[in-house]
Amino acid sequence: MARKVVSRKAKAAEAEAAEKKTAATKKKKAAKKATKRKSKKKTAADVRLKLYWGVFSQNLKRVAVFEFDQKKEAQKKATDLSKGGKSPHFVQKVKEEIKPE
Repeated sequence: MARKVVSRKAKAAEAEAAEKKTAATKKKKAAKKATKRKSKKKTAADVRLKLYWGVFSQNLKRVAVFEFDQKKEAQKKATDLSKGGKSPHFVQKVKEEIKPE
């Protein structure tokens, strides 16, 4: 069998070609990454909430709503509705959205 003789110049040329090829693919990848655009996300509008006291039945139905500074009145309403063997009522904080005018 005959051996194939490869000169140093041929090997150097092959190595240079391989380097050029890898450099070209790296440049293409870098160019592709640079062209991507980031989408702008819309910022959510600030939602303002107001706190109330709500009187609820045992079935979680809201019976009455009071301003936050009227907690005593809300508790009184809950005890009045609970009297006489009726279903128990309780007071809980309620947050409602304030709509801009």
